Parts: sequence; structure tokens; C-alpha cells
Amino acid sequence: MSIEMNRTAIVTGGSRGIGRAVVRRLAEQGYAVVVGYAGNADEAAAAVKEAEAAGAQAVAYRADVADETAVAGMFAEAESRFGGVDAVVNAAGRMTLARVEDIDLDEMDALHRTNIRGAFVVAREAARRVRPGGSITLFSTSVVGTAFPTYGAYAASKGAVEALTMVLAKEMRGRDVNVNTVAPGPTATELFLEGKSDELVTRLAKSNPLERLAEPRDIAEVAAFLATPAGHWVNGQVVRANGGMV
Repeated sequence: MSIEMNRTAIVTGGSRGIGRAVVRRLAEQGYAVVVGYAGNADEAAAAVKEAEAAGAQAVAYRADVADETAVAGMFAEAESRFGGVDAVVNAAGRMTLARVEDIDLDEMDALHRTNIRGAFVVAREAARRVRPGGSITLFSTSVVGTAFPTYGAYAASKGAVEALTMVLAKEMRGRDVNVNTVAPGPTATELFLEGKSDELVTRLAKSNPLERLAEPRDIAEVAAFLATPAGHWVNGQVVRANGGMV
């Protein structure tokens, strides 16, 4: 049942993984959705069809989150097509795993361009355009706390996002817009599973008291809640959605 009427969401990274699950969940809640994607037009089109099947209006928009011109165009598309922007979920991200002594600095720069610059570009545009009563939701990772080896560059990039969260929430004073960050634990997405052995995946699944990996839907429920009136009083927080992993 729809709980939101005439409201619009932008979801970056919306063609796959957690972002795509967020698109579906917001569509189920009645949001019109702009599916932001970096390159895979077929997957983005499929995400649009899933949103439409849930009864929502949806459109795909190609935008590199680190490109301020492209991101501004995506917001302008949302305003032109659907009348405004009420929820922004920045689920776009990149992951590179390596020990600090082995990190390829070009790969690290590319990761930080997406995860840090991209988060700031999307947050900046959202801060300028989100309507009163709206929400801005960013993404981090629980690895910021667990500090697994080989995650140094990735965790550092997401630590920057966490540092931004409360600052932006305070800067939005008087606008009636909440700002939060969701920090998932191990989640069964293509990005997470790539290159991991079955043994490692099993060990990580057992690392929380619920003894399983999250499904993208589990994380989408948290992000979607923060975008609703029911979640509006949660503000300036980093929500570690990880099944109790420490």
C-alpha cells in the first residue's frame, strides 16, 4: 500500500544491488523514482520496469556521481518530469580491496572519486534542491568499525561520508530535511561477492548473531524508512545495518 503521494526520489547506483532494492522499495511506497546509473543502461531499464510494476512512475538517468554537471542534470530531470525532489539516496559506490602496502594509487583515486567526491556532489545538489519534509541518505559501510584487512582505501572513503553526515544535518537546520547514512554489513550483492571464496562468504555470514548475509532488501528497508515521515525524526545518524556484527 502506498504511503507517499506525489513525492519523488532520486536513487544513485539504482540499477543494481542495494540501490536497485531501494528503487523497488520506494516505488512500493508510492514515490516516483529517478534511477541514477553510471553505465549499464539495460540494468537501469530493468530497474525502471520493476518500479513501474510496483505502480510507480520511474525514469533512468545516466550520471557519474562525481560529475557535478551530470548530477545537476539528473536533479533537473526529476524536477521537470515529476515536479521536485523529496528523497535522495546516494547508493552509488566503488570498492577496491588491497593491503595498504599493495594499494594501486590510481585505483584508490578512482575509488575516492566515486565514494568521496561523488557523495559530496550528490549531497551538495540535494542540499540545494530537496523540498521541505524531505530526506538525504548516504551510504557507508560497517567496515569503518570492523576494520577488516584489505579494506583500508574503501573504509577510508566511507569514513569521509560518515564525517559529512552530522555536518550536513546541522547545515540543513530550518529546512525540515533529515540527513543520515546507512552503513551495511556483508550483503549478498555482486559487488560484495565478487572475488570471495565460499569459505570467506560463509565466515562473514556467521560474523553477526543472525548468522546470515543481508539481502539487498534488508538494507533497502532501512533506507526507505529514513525517507518516510515515520523515520524523519532520525537525523544526523550513521545507522549500522549489519545484523549485530561488531
